[in-house]
Amino acid sequence: MEEELNFGTAVEQLIAEKGISKEKVLETIEAALAAAYRKDYGERGQDIRAEFNEDDGSARVFKVMTVTADEEIENLAAQVALSEAKKNDKEAEVGKEYVEEVTPDDPHYGRVAAQTAKQVIIQRIREAEREAVFEEYKDKEGEIISGIVQRIEGDMVFVDIGRTTGILFPSEQVRGERYRVNQRIRVYVVKVELSSRGPEILLSRSHPGMLRRLFELEVPEIFAGSVEIKGIAREAAERSKVAVWAKEEGIDPVGACIGQRGTRIQTIIAELSGEKIDIIQWDEDPARYVANSLSPARVIAVDIFEGEKRAVAHVDEMQLSLAIGKRGQNVRLAAKLTGWRIDIVKAGNEEAVEAGASPEEADAPKTETEQEIKKEATVTEEKAEEAVEEDVSEDSEKKS
Repeated sequence: MEEELNFGTAVEQLIAEKGISKEKVLETIEAALAAAYRKDYGERGQDIRAEFNEDDGSARVFKVMTVTADEEIENLAAQVALSEAKKNDKEAEVGKEYVEEVTPDDPHYGRVAAQTAKQVIIQRIREAEREAVFEEYKDKEGEIISGIVQRIEGDMVFVDIGRTTGILFPSEQVRGERYRVNQRIRVYVVKVELSSRGPEILLSRSHPGMLRRLFELEVPEIFAGSVEIKGIAREAAERSKVAVWAKEEGIDPVGACIGQRGTRIQTIIAELSGEKIDIIQWDEDPARYVANSLSPARVIAVDIFEGEKRAVAHVDEMQLSLAIGKRGQNVRLAAKLTGWRIDIVKAGNEEAVEAGASPEEADAPKTETEQEIKKEATVTEEKAEEAVEEDVSEDSEKKS
C-alpha cells in the first residue's frame, strides 16, 4: 500500500511540475497499466482497460468483450457467449459490451506493472509535455515575445522563451546586431513545428511581421483598427517603408504613426537598432501611391502602364539620386511596397517615357495628377522635416 500511495503522490507532482492537465496524466497512466497487463497476462486480440484511483494510487484492470450468440463464438479473447454473460449481467444482450474485472491477485503483478508503467508513463508524459508546449507556442505564431539568449553556437542563437528554446538562424538575424549570453531580446515567432525531438520554434528579428507587430504595440490607432497597415517593405538594419491608411475621417495615419515629436516612431527605431523607417500614405490611385512610396524624394508626375504593371516616375534632376537611393534601395523598397516596377526619369526626358508608353498614354493630360502628387509629396516631406527639426531642437535644449 505504501508503494501505491507514493505512486499516487508522484502523479500529483507530475501534474504540478509539468503543467499538464490531470485528465491527460490519468489517461496516460491507465494506458500504461493496460499495456503492462497485456505484456504478462494478456492474450492477442484482447481489449484491456485499466482504471487508476488517484486517491489511494490503486489500479483495477478489466477485460472488455462483445456479447455474441452461443453458436457464433469465433474469438474467445474478444467475445463472450450470451449464456455466460447472463450469469453475471442479467441485462446482457448480443452486440453489447461485457466488462469483466481481471485484476491479478499475484503481488508480482504490482511490481512488474509498476516497472512497465513507469517506462511507459515517462514516455507518454514527455509526449504530452511536448504537445502542451507546441499548442502554447503555436498560438503565438506571428507574435512578438521576449526571451533571453541562452547560448550561441556558431552563427545560430538559441533563445530561452519560457518553457522551451527557440532558434534564431543567421538568415533571421539583423545584420550588424551582436548578441550575448543572458541578453534579453524581443523576437518574432515565425513558425512552430512539432518534430520527433519536440517543438521547433523558428524566431526572427528581420521578418517584416516584427515591424508590423511593433507598430500595433506602439500606435493605439493601429491596435484599435482606425489606422490600417496596407503594406510593408523591409531591408532589416537599413531601411523600411510602411504604407498606412486611415479607416476613419479626421485621422492622420502618418502623423499617428510618427507620434508627438516622433516619440512613437523613435521607440520602434530604437528597438530595431536604428533602422530607418519611412511612413507612407497609402492611396488607391496607383500614381499617387507610387509617388508617395518614393518619399522622401519629391515626384512631379507618375505614368502608369497597367498592362506591364510598370510605373514611370518623373523627378527633378536634384531629386534623382534621392529617389533612387543608395545602391537603388529607395526605389527597390518602393517597388516591393507597391507591387509595381518603377522607373525613375528626369522631368522633361520624354524619350524615357515614350519608350514604354503607347501614343495615347503619352499624349494624355496629366496636369491635375501632377498637382495632386506634388501636394502629397510636399506634405510628406514637410512632416519628415518637422520631426527632424523638433528632435534637433530638443537635443539642443538638453545640451544647454
